[in-house]
Amino acid sequence: MNDPIPVTLLTGFLGSGKTTLLNYLLRQLPLTAVVMNEFGEIGLDHQLLEETRGPLALLSGGCVCCQVQGALAPTLKNLYMARQAGDIPKYERIVIETTGIADPAPILDTLLNDRWLAKRHQLDGVVATVDAVLAEQQLDSYFEAVRQVAVADRLLLTKSDLAGPELTEAAKTRVTALNPAAPIHVVLNGEIDPNRVIHVGLYDPDGKHPDVRRWLNAERYKPARVGALGGKNAAPELHDARIRAFSLSFDAPLDWTGVQSALEMLTAFRAQNLLRMKAIVNIRGEPGPVVLHAVQHVVYPPERLAAWPDADHGSRFVFIVSDLDEAFVHKLLNDFTQAAGQGLLSPPSVA
Repeated sequence: MNDPIPVTLLTGFLGSGKTTLLNYLLRQLPLTAVVMNEFGEIGLDHQLLEETRGPLALLSGGCVCCQVQGALAPTLKNLYMARQAGDIPKYERIVIETTGIADPAPILDTLLNDRWLAKRHQLDGVVATVDAVLAEQQLDSYFEAVRQVAVADRLLLTKSDLAGPELTEAAKTRVTALNPAAPIHVVLNGEIDPNRVIHVGLYDPDGKHPDVRRWLNAERYKPARVGALGGKNAAPELHDARIRAFSLSFDAPLDWTGVQSALEMLTAFRAQNLLRMKAIVNIRGEPGPVVLHAVQHVVYPPERLAAWPDADHGSRFVFIVSDLDEAFVHKLLNDFTQAAGQGLLSPPSVA
């Protein structure tokens, strides 16, 4: 099996500069395949893309997260097969540009849940563009804009030259409250060092050893109260009440049975509320750390790492949720891990 192809999800609300950014990136990274989603029967945005050596696939007639979601996996499969057969240039990465009203979570679901895709592709990260002029208005009015910001690994603030310092700083404050871990870069005319927006997720093209500390960035999240298993008191509420971003930490090794059972319960009954979960976990009996991440009802298969990214060998979970109380998530993990530690749950294996 060849190395997995990194996939970047480029999202952002209507008019926030996604296509401008994409054009700039394609000039720097020409061997990039683009999957572009346009809302409506007639797509126009793809005509704004400049010439690229990589292939372009257009998903029109609906939002990639709803009507045409079923076409995303076949499109990526067809691109891959044509690449392998030599029918199209051997692209090195894929950028999926969503329509401005897309909820990114179902798209992440497809990338993580389709086994054929997951074996051949690697989610490289979520990049969201934010219009500094209209950020507050859009985040107040459209929950899709809130979710786009909340799940991003990188936030790109556009149109700061039009917004001016005051509006730009207000936009930074707002998106930081929604997503405290994501680095924010101010971008003019789409110009940014590509290295700031690729290889930002759980992917390392050199050693295949993920930079988990950078990917997780747990210290940027407000800690939730963890009670007997360790942790700190909860910090004040985030500005946007429907979105919460918080971390949970456990000093002692955890039983895989409890972790798996808690996440299965969470994804079974509160999947629509779970935007993203990322974790590095100390599993009892495992020689090294185990990395997990989840989107809505899908928990990605655990990945073992050869070594810890730093001296802290405690388990660290970060959650980005919608309309879900962090106390509920804390209690779920706390109860199930304690029950597993007492031998009250039948143990599965780490797959």
